[in-house]
Amino acid sequence: MAFTIAHVNVSKGYRGGERQTELLIRGLERFDLRQVLVARKGSLLAKHIKSPGLDIRQVSGNPFGVALACKGVDLVHVHEGRSVYAAYLRSLHSDTPYIVTRRVNNALRNHWLTHRAYQRAAIVVAVAPQVGDVIRQLAPEIDPQVVYSSSSGFEVDETVSKSIRDIYGRNLLVGHIGALDNAQKGQEFIIDVARQLEQSNPDIHFLLVGSGRDEKMLKKAAADLRNLTFVGFVENVGDYLAALDVFILPSRKEGIGSILLDAMEQGLPIVASNVGGVSEIVHDDENGILIEPARPDQLRAAILRLCTEPNLRFEMGQRGKLIATNFTASTMCEKYLNLYRSVLGTTA
Repeated sequence: MAFTIAHVNVSKGYRGGERQTELLIRGLERFDLRQVLVARKGSLLAKHIKSPGLDIRQVSGNPFGVALACKGVDLVHVHEGRSVYAAYLRSLHSDTPYIVTRRVNNALRNHWLTHRAYQRAAIVVAVAPQVGDVIRQLAPEIDPQVVYSSSSGFEVDETVSKSIRDIYGRNLLVGHIGALDNAQKGQEFIIDVARQLEQSNPDIHFLLVGSGRDEKMLKKAAADLRNLTFVGFVENVGDYLAALDVFILPSRKEGIGSILLDAMEQGLPIVASNVGGVSEIVHDDENGILIEPARPDQLRAAILRLCTEPNLRFEMGQRGKLIATNFTASTMCEKYLNLYRSVLGTTA
């Protein structure tokens, strides 16, 4: 029996959570269900997603408007924190059950409404056990289900990827892909390390791929550096990943850092902060090097180690490629579908 799922994601930008929302919607196309996307009007997700038969309902982001847009569905799936309250309102009005996916390890607001919104959810999902711990701190009675984020399966045009490499000659390319949000991603530490290595290691070039609220500030901080390039937002993420030698993610906080799975799919060794659920996919000295957050000295040492040991880069990259096979979109979709069915009491 077909049922209707409303996916709610009213974020303005297009980051890891939005990519995971899209991957899930596209992956569920092969199953017998109807899908609705409730998205912010004019958002990158609403513009970007292409899924046959998807009913896209664009809203302002106001919880009452979001709740109204979920009318006529059997189950609401909330993909970002702001819309938990909209799903709660919808449930109070029509008894429509809802699932909440928590993707970040930020502490939840200790407020009565937050408690009630999470407690009323049919299921609360965390993208890593460490994110589940944050939910338990708010409401110990909630036992979150863990459904890991998935790799994106990016396509790679080898000609384009080679042309990207050719721009930088024989330099080793150390890359970071993510929203330019320094408070979370810690791009200032990349700039710090690039400055330290500009003279001593001119064969290393840093690429920052992405855009965001801190772009102007970060570009100003790196204005005099010749070994660091801001690429901006790109659609062909796979081509850039395939052009890199090392991938770095010096975040201050993360849920799981799904871009790491995409880097691992391309056989890249990783340097990442040991925050949130990152250690679930980056195993220290196996497929990458884990560092403490806000430690540019450790970031520098890890980059130098990988850049001076090509065999280590290759071995870590191959191990990472194998680990990434356990985090596919197909696996994620099947787990969510089973959760949907358990809530709705159906097996087909």
